Amino acid sequence: MPTDDRVLTAMAHPLRRRLLDVLRVDGPSTASMLAERTDQGVGNVSHHMRILAEAGLVAEAPELARDRRERWWRRLDRSITWETGGDTDDPAADAVALAAESTNLDHQIRFIRAWMAANADERAAWPEGPFSFDAWLRVTPAELSAFGAEIMAVVHRWSERDIPDDGQHRDTVFTIARGVPAQP
Repeated sequence: MPTDDRVLTAMAHPLRRRLLDVLRVDGPSTASMLAERTDQGVGNVSHHMRILAEAGLVAEAPELARDRRERWWRRLDRSITWETGGDTDDPAADAVALAAESTNLDHQIRFIRAWMAANADERAAWPEGPFSFDAWLRVTPAELSAFGAEIMAVVHRWSERDIPDDGQHRDTVFTIARGVPAQP
């Protein structure tokens, strides 16, 4: 579970977060492919890919290159988590963690708002499945941690499962779950 400042700094930039998502969904890609997918310049994408590589989140995949000029990247299979409790002795590290969390939340909300703004035909293609839930729980910090671990186990089981070869088309779906102390 990476937690160093380079990882948090890398995650605090919205384009780098998006590049990681594209690599997760589409698999290894060149900077040109990533630039096309994200509507960015190739030089800009290359710059951000180097930062992600320095943070240990992506690696080059030279075995995919057709020649020495072609540079492929793959996302490393690492779980990325961080704490935003602000209880460290390093205010700078706390600020970076909070910035990363804020950027991550914006990133998550963007997907939900895009679905809400989808046209009627797009929404009609998913008559069941999309969901939203919220709940108020009364728990201790340890119980909230256990609850989160159970949710993550379900997400992990579904995200890492073998996709059945049954001829059915499967689209990518974004899901989130959060649990934070709050008052109504």
